[in-house]
Amino acid sequence: MAHITGREIALEALLLITRDGEYSHIALKEVLDKYQYLEKRERAFITRVVNGTLERIPELDYIIDWFSRVKVHKMKPVIREILRSAVYQIKYMDSVPTSAACNEAVKLAVRKGFGNLRGFVNGVLREIGRNMQEVEYPKEGIPYLSVRYSLPEWLVRQWLSEYDADTVRRMGEEFLKEKPLAIRCNTGRGTPEELEAQLHREGVAVTREPSVHGAFYIAGYDYLEALPSFRQGKFYVQDISSMKVAGRAEVQAGQYVIDVCAAPGGKALHLAELLNGTGHVEARDLTALKVSLIEENIERSGLANIEAVQQDATVTDESSFGRADVVLADLPCSGLGVLGKKPDLKYKMNVQMQERLVDLQREILATVRHYVKPGGKLIYSTCTIHRAENEGNAAWFASSYPEFALVSQEQMIPGRDAGDGFYIAVFQKENA
Repeated sequence: MAHITGREIALEALLLITRDGEYSHIALKEVLDKYQYLEKRERAFITRVVNGTLERIPELDYIIDWFSRVKVHKMKPVIREILRSAVYQIKYMDSVPTSAACNEAVKLAVRKGFGNLRGFVNGVLREIGRNMQEVEYPKEGIPYLSVRYSLPEWLVRQWLSEYDADTVRRMGEEFLKEKPLAIRCNTGRGTPEELEAQLHREGVAVTREPSVHGAFYIAGYDYLEALPSFRQGKFYVQDISSMKVAGRAEVQAGQYVIDVCAAPGGKALHLAELLNGTGHVEARDLTALKVSLIEENIERSGLANIEAVQQDATVTDESSFGRADVVLADLPCSGLGVLGKKPDLKYKMNVQMQERLVDLQREILATVRHYVKPGGKLIYSTCTIHRAENEGNAAWFASSYPEFALVSQEQMIPGRDAGDGFYIAVFQKENA
């Protein structure tokens, strides 16, 4: 059998995501784990092609439709992904000659059993390679923003109803930028300065994020698991905006905290760290798999004041009534604040799903409010920029349960604030 190429592996991942509905980060990890012998350069190429193609599907489809008599939505999934990824390489990867992108795409079509379409693939791509600059983009309004920033039209429409056009443009731009990985120092295993020095020794490029103590951006490494500092639990991968949640809780020594949807555990671990060896954090989640992810991170952290527990946040746990100083409800949401990291979410989400999520968030908030002590806090957070899930639900909660006062709320906007799009609301329960 012929040697499997990087482009073939990228195609495998793209089909897992677009045809089979797998999440992009899971599909990419799956294929890269399957072909572990690949060199760093090949892995980087595959990752770039997969993420880049996914990020820009609306624009790539617009370009293909400009030149092809068969429209993208009518193509066979394999041919569609071969063309999309080839057009991405032609337009966005300077290191790839147009001829190579065309030739490799034709070979791929033949290898995947579509030899009868080799002429079609070749013709469309050669035409695009020669005449890309002739494509006329929409000039204004929703079609312009949709194609220019590769956002589904329904989403552009929603954002324009909630934010001004300039903010929507800025978010669109931010989501398409390549960004380094954000990490947070585990202060139980050393100071931020010591971590920075170790990462430098490991050949990693490190930049500090001034808005959060112990936060860094890292780049230039191959495999995270290959870094001794990661294996030793010296840091966690966590977005900057997500790091702000634990700070908003303002935990005091000895407090009891329940994180009701904790996996993979970043915020719960942060809270346990801030308790400085005192108190207790109960990190809950729905499935055994999610609990095992939390346990893995607890083990790496070396923290003793935190445990992982399997518990459905929609099911009332009477044994927890009135026990927690802080309840953290970082709830399932539409994820529209993290499109820069998970570009496939913008194709999976729709208005009906958002409405169901608003209901689920309300159901969980109505359940977990019981666990807050008189005088205690409930923190509600999401990684979205959708107002109904954020300010809308905070207003609903405050009016439905007047014993909770809304102390503060903050919507973080990609391109304006550091990190992902994120929302945090802090409620204080009145003293009985």
